[in-house]
Order: sequence, then C-alpha cells, then structure tokens
Amino acid sequence: MDAYGGLRGDLFHDAFAYRPLRPLRPRDGSARRGAMREAVAWLPHAAICFLAFVTLLLGYSRSMDGFWGSRALLLAGLMVTVPVLMTLVRPIGAFWLSCVVIVITGMLGDHGSMSPWTPGTVFMHLSVLVVVALRTRPRVAGWMWVVTFAVSMVMSTLRGRSDPLGSVQMAIFYGTVLLVISVVHIRKDAERQVSAEKSVTAVERDRRTVLEERTNIARELHDVVAHHMSVVAIQAEAAPYRVDNPPPELAQAFATIRENAVAALTELRRVLGVVRAEDYEAPDAPQPTLADLDGLLANVREAGLPVEKVITGAVRELPQGVELSAYRIIQEALSNTLRHAPGSGARVEIGYVLGGLGLRILNGRATAEAGPSQGSGHGLTGMAERVSMLGGAMTTERTAEGGYEVTVFIPVAPTGPAERSERSGVSGVSGASGAESTVDLAKGAGHGTAHGTGERA
Repeated sequence: MDAYGGLRGDLFHDAFAYRPLRPLRPRDGSARRGAMREAVAWLPHAAICFLAFVTLLLGYSRSMDGFWGSRALLLAGLMVTVPVLMTLVRPIGAFWLSCVVIVITGMLGDHGSMSPWTPGTVFMHLSVLVVVALRTRPRVAGWMWVVTFAVSMVMSTLRGRSDPLGSVQMAIFYGTVLLVISVVHIRKDAERQVSAEKSVTAVERDRRTVLEERTNIARELHDVVAHHMSVVAIQAEAAPYRVDNPPPELAQAFATIRENAVAALTELRRVLGVVRAEDYEAPDAPQPTLADLDGLLANVREAGLPVEKVITGAVRELPQGVELSAYRIIQEALSNTLRHAPGSGARVEIGYVLGGLGLRILNGRATAEAGPSQGSGHGLTGMAERVSMLGGAMTTERTAEGGYEVTVFIPVAPTGPAERSERSGVSGVSGASGAESTVDLAKGAGHGTAHGTGERA
C-alpha cells in the first residue's frame, strides 16, 4: 500500500500540472553582468531545446517506412520531439506522453531485435527521463524506471518476442543513467540541507553569543549600579541629621527613599542570581576603570606585545559604566591582537572630547604565524554590545598596512551639579548618625556578587 501510494502521488497526482522550468540564478562570480548573466540563466532551456532538435533528426527513421511511408517522416520526427519540449512546462506529463509515443511506434513500426525501440524513441525517452529526474526527487526516477521497464516488456510480449533481451538491455541502460542522476541529486540535496543547517546554526550561535555577552555585561555593571544605589541609600538616611529639627514630612521622605534604594539593591541581587552561571565567581576587587589601564598595558607588554598609549584632551572622571566598558573594549582589542597578530605592535588612543569619549586601538601587520585561537571568536560582538548599550558607535576595518583598527565613540552627557554632589556626598555624611547601618545593609545586598560595591560605598 505504501508503494502504491508513492507511485500514485509521484506519477498520477497532478501529472499534467503546469510546472515551468525557472531560469537559473547564477552564483556570484559565475557570470558577468548584462547579457552574459541572462544567457547563463536560460542555459537549461537551451539545452532541452537542443535535445529536442537531436530527437527530431533521429525521428527521421526509415524503419517507419513500412507503415507511414516516406512522406510522413516529418510527422514521425515531430511525434518524438513533443515529449522532450513538454518537459519545460509539464515534466510528469511529458514522461507519460513519451510512454504513449513508445507504444504507438512499437505497435506500428518494424524495429528488429530492438523492438519496441527506435533510435528516435531511445533518445527521446532518455532525454525525458534525464530532465524529469533532475526536476523532481530521486524516488520519481525509480518509479519512472519501473514503468519504462514494464512498458517495454509488455510491448515485446504483444509483438510476439519471446526473447526480451532488447527490453532488458534498455532497462539496464536507463537504470544506470537514472542511478547516476539520483546520486547527484541526493548529494545536492544533502549539501543544500547541510548549508541550511549551517546557516541556522550560525544564526543561533550568534544569538547565543549576544545573550552571553549581555549577561556578562549585566554582571559587571551590577557593581556600578549597586554602588550608586548604595550612595543613594546612605545620603537618604544621613540627610535628616544634617538639618536641625527637620520637618517630619522631610524625614519621612528621606526614609522612603532609603527603603526604596535598599529594596532595589535586594532585587538587583536576585536578578544577578538568575543570570549568573554555575561556574561564575564573584570578583574580589572593584570593577576596573581607565585609571587601571596602565596595569593592563604592563601585562600586555609582558606577554610580548609592544603597546603605546596616547591620551588627548582634558582627562576627567566619567560615569563608571562608561569607564568599565572602555576598559573592557581596550582589553578585548589587545587580546585579539595577541591572538591574531603576533609579533606586531599596538597603539591605544584615548580622546576626551566634548560630549563623549573616543577610543582607537590600532595594531600592525603580524610578523609571525598565529597559533590556534583560544578565545570564543566573538570578541567583536562583545565590544559592539557594550558600545550599543551606551548609545555609541563602533567601526572595525583593516588598515592599508595589513593591520586592524577598532574605533569607538561613546557619548557622555556633561557632568551636572547633581552628579558632582553624588560623588562627593559620601564623605560629607561619614560622621552622621545611622549611616553605618545603611552601609552594612548595602554590603549585604551586594554580597556574593561584587565585593567592590561595599568597598566603594
């Protein structure tokens, strides 16, 4: 029943449906623009038309003289040509029409030991089988071979041939051709499927990499956010003690601010627990800033990479998130240089400009062969995510000298009075009553995630 269902679905269901042969889509570089590209696109149609022309010539067979007469040779040639041309628009219908032509010529002609085959019908059916097999799936080729062999055997029996050697020979010949086409077809389908799976895998890998990088950024920025929330909680609790006889409404407002800040710290700790990996270890020191860049450059020089640092503009304190991201971007760019451009030198440029921070990390051409990379291969993705998070812009390109350049601009809003007072407010309340309890509470909220938060608070 399965075999019958497959035969019916492949050769009978919508057998004469309109399925035009579409032009080819040339691969990049396979053809030039203009007329040459169009000619390549219509190459399959030209090949089928050529097969039809050869079939027309072979159709002028003198073996048809016994029935048709010499004046009808053109009609015989056209009869074997139509199925070949029909493969352009109705491939399965062309196969059935080819079988009908074989039956007609086999019953009416005299073909000797090759009955019921003539040179025209042999080439016609071969062309039809090849084109239909290429345009359909491999299982259809198997069914066409079975039907062809059955038709040939039936015609040999009806013509009284007790030795079906000719039919067996044609079956072996057609079977070999169809087997080769099916193998090629299956291989192309497998390559296409593997290519599609690779594309899906690459997309999923990139998506997973982005999520991992965002998670890492969230872990690192926890320190920064927790620090600011700790400052808010400390100032809110200490503010009433800096005013003589504060109104109850003011004291209550500051108490509410402190409670909300402490609650935010607690929720922040819970969120970090969700995104934290099993093997994640909380840092024992504050997150690095641009002030710690000299230590990073010293380690890079010890690893064998000559690096130069150039600072332009007035150095100023930037938001901790900006300084942390800038440090990580420089760190990743120098790590890529060590991995992919051994023996070269690097240059780190930091520009403090109006409205933002500019970074430029440039390395020269590698003078030694790079070894196997130990990184994740997605360092640029991490840098791009950090820059995007801060609303900046990043470009990467190869230099004319064969090196690599990473350029980043991170916008920074001008520092206002409120931000300056926040940075200096901790020391102004250090002696206030009740501030120590808030510091301890802030430390407890960030414990196990970033120990540097409590130290900075």
